[in-house]
Amino acid sequence: MSERKTIIRTVGLKKHYTVGGNTVRALDGVDMSVLQGEFVCVAGRSGSGKSTMLNMLAGLEPPTEGEIIVRGKHHLEAMDEELRTRFRRRYIGFVFQSYNNLPQYTALENVALPLAIRGVPEDERNWLAWQALSRVGLRGHVDHRPAELSGGQQQRVSIARAIITEPSIVLADEPTGNLDSRTGQEVMELLCEIFRERNTTFILSSHDPQMQCYTDRTVYFSDGKIETENHHTGEENAQ
Repeated sequence: MSERKTIIRTVGLKKHYTVGGNTVRALDGVDMSVLQGEFVCVAGRSGSGKSTMLNMLAGLEPPTEGEIIVRGKHHLEAMDEELRTRFRRRYIGFVFQSYNNLPQYTALENVALPLAIRGVPEDERNWLAWQALSRVGLRGHVDHRPAELSGGQQQRVSIARAIITEPSIVLADEPTGNLDSRTGQEVMELLCEIFRERNTTFILSSHDPQMQCYTDRTVYFSDGKIETENHHTGEENAQ
């Protein structure tokens, strides 16, 4: 088997905010690498820096200091907002804790939205959205709006939307945080299936140890720094 390449690398990554005259060090010198096709959990208590880390990797905001290198050539810290937006649309898929499905749109329309933004013709994007919804088990719900779907179904819509552009990297911020344990387990099993099928790099944040066991590796954050990390065995991942 050929050695997997590093798809994401951060060097001395810092993100500081000023709140009420005080400096908050959300990230304080993070060196981290993620391999192509790796499934990584970023874990830690609230305020540990894990969500800020995902925002940095997505290019949602620039770092205060340090480097974010993607695919060995894209330096996010050097990009302006327009370039970061283009980067996200091309390489990144998102799965949100709160689903972020537009209430006025059907499941099909919500999933097709990233393709509509890219200017893909309606017939083509609707067909691709139908395929993505079928993949996540929602073939019979394509015309349903978010209010007509359960939490687990809404999260499946979010997953379908995240993968429709075939991104290199999928970022998931607490994807099971609003779900009961059984539904959360089903969502994680679905993410694992898609991860294996597509050799996609998945990075998720979670404080739930049960969710962490599905991943290859858990990186624990505390006070804006990496505290430790744990590589999971095949047996753990299969549970």
